[in-house]
Amino acid sequence: MTIDIPDGFARHDRPSPLTEPWEPIYSKRSDRAVMIGLRLALAHTNSRGLAHGGLISSLADNAMGLSCGHVLGGGARLLTASLTVDFVGSAKIGQWLQIEPDVIKTGRTLCFAQCLVMADGVTCARASATFSVAQKQE
Repeated sequence: MTIDIPDGFARHDRPSPLTEPWEPIYSKRSDRAVMIGLRLALAHTNSRGLAHGGLISSLADNAMGLSCGHVLGGGARLLTASLTVDFVGSAKIGQWLQIEPDVIKTGRTLCFAQCLVMADGVTCARASATFSVAQKQE
């Protein structure tokens, strides 16, 4: 089965046990962000057939944290200290769900980011997060 993926996206290279059941997940890097996207399928939905809020929250957290780490140069571990998500619309099976993060500020101990979550180009959620910065362990 071929999945229609927007230009510039490739298989995400940071899988985790949480996101494994949601594969395939894709990502796209820019100078200041790591966007995450996927084509919504049944495994991504709630009992109403809409994208599950937990999926949206987890992918938003992931994209914002990866983006902060990317801006920091990849040498730090980031731990989510705060995450807020506002659900402003819905997303359905077959739509392309894309998380578009924006790093607001990076520091030695805290990083701040926000993002929009889009379903076929229409906003379905917005999120913001604060991350605690811990230096990478050797």
